[in-house]
Amino acid sequence: MGQVRYYARSSRAPAETLYGRLDAWFGEDGSPVALTEIDEKAALFEVSVYFEEAEAVDEAAVREAFGDLAPEREDLPDIDWMAEVLAGLKPVRAGRFLVHGAHDRDKVLPNDLSIEIEAGQAFGTGHHGTTAGCLSAIESVVRRRRPRNALDLGTGSAVLAIAFAKLARRPVLATDIDPVAIAVARENVRANGVSRHVETATATGFGSPAFRRHAPFDLVIANILAGPLMQLAPQVARHLSDDGDVILSGILERQREAVLAAYRIQGLFHRRTLLRGEWVTLHLCRNRVGAV
Repeated sequence: MGQVRYYARSSRAPAETLYGRLDAWFGEDGSPVALTEIDEKAALFEVSVYFEEAEAVDEAAVREAFGDLAPEREDLPDIDWMAEVLAGLKPVRAGRFLVHGAHDRDKVLPNDLSIEIEAGQAFGTGHHGTTAGCLSAIESVVRRRRPRNALDLGTGSAVLAIAFAKLARRPVLATDIDPVAIAVARENVRANGVSRHVETATATGFGSPAFRRHAPFDLVIANILAGPLMQLAPQVARHLSDDGDVILSGILERQREAVLAAYRIQGLFHRRTLLRGEWVTLHLCRNRVGAV
């Protein structure tokens, strides 16, 4: 028998509490635990724990760990999931950028800016509309504005920091709240040959000495979520140069006006919106001329 998953759904606070309890009970034994937002509008989260051998699971212990949130069970087929993922992840092109895995190196053309990111790492393989939108915006800003340095806030896999470094050949600071993501980002930076230009740092918001060394930034890139982006608006503006640009994504189309309003209060003007599916990428700037 293959893998089995136990899961339950709830609002954020109980889900986070359950996630911590499941991780404490089963994480040290190698059973992955996941916390996923499945409905942003309803603020609904799903917590899952996975076991490799279904027949070896102590179901009574699992149900005790879930407590008041009675878990549902899902038996998963015995599939090589990584092979399945790699087969489905085709190279993604955004302007000159081609984001691909090692298995697709033969797809890189002579004039491509190749970014090699493996599936199954931190967020950001280029396949999500927010990442692809940011790549297009980065190419446009670098060509027209020639920023001298950049910040990739919430870097994930570092795909956006790598893109800026390859195109601009200028310094970029890549930060993330998750130290595991930063370890992956650092390896991706090395593998893509841009260690000279990219510095990585674990930081919550702007809480790192690295910001004092590198700010102000000519370009700030933040592909996170609408809520955190709005909360960070004052700090983004504070760390931006007098003629700087901002690229924001992780924003649903219906959230666009609220995000723009949060940054307009900080003296940043809308220049361009890129739409990919239900997601938007926003380009804002200090300079009012040309803004809309």
